[in-house]
Amino acid sequence: MKPNHHLDESTLLAYAAGTLEEAFSIVAASHIAVCSECRAAARAAEAMGGELMEQMAETAISSSCRARTFAALEQAGLYRLPLAQPRGTVPRPLAALLPVTHFDGLAWKRKAPGVAMFDVKLPTYARGQLRLLRIGAGRAMPEHGHGGEEITLVLKGAYRDHMGRFAQGDVADLDEEIEHKPVVEQDADCICLVATERPTRFKSLAARLMQPFIGI
Repeated sequence: MKPNHHLDESTLLAYAAGTLEEAFSIVAASHIAVCSECRAAARAAEAMGGELMEQMAETAISSSCRARTFAALEQAGLYRLPLAQPRGTVPRPLAALLPVTHFDGLAWKRKAPGVAMFDVKLPTYARGQLRLLRIGAGRAMPEHGHGGEEITLVLKGAYRDHMGRFAQGDVADLDEEIEHKPVVEQDADCICLVATERPTRFKSLAARLMQPFIGI
């Protein structure tokens, strides 16, 4: 079964251009690895970018500029053009950053009843935050918005909100205008990979008071 929720077109273009921030690039690459539709769209965007570059007039550059460019390409190489893989496995772009090969072996930090988190370490130059979030079966997250961009990839289980059902392989590519209240389905915990630009905006006073302790 193919994913039903995909990356936004602007996210795909930024990913193809190599301008997507590190945390978001990892989530995008992890989704692209299991989604043939977004994988084809990313390759098409990269091909279009290549054609545009070929049409540009040649300009001489300094040796230092060339060195910086190749260094940047080496840093970005880990998440470029991920190979296709079946859903249900840990996406390779994420697996390369984890200390273990399965979610049960991670040192999860309990943040609230039914909610645990694992911070994914990023390179020191990276911007944004990347976390694994595990929410218990039947649990609901408080209604909230986002202080900036947020991309969430479902790795295990499923949740529902006013935008529909998000199951394994689906991605929620949200901006600061979206508010929602995800509710995990009753049959299993839900594990998500979440990239955020700024802290979450919770609507309720209780959730806002707890936010410094929860850390999202």
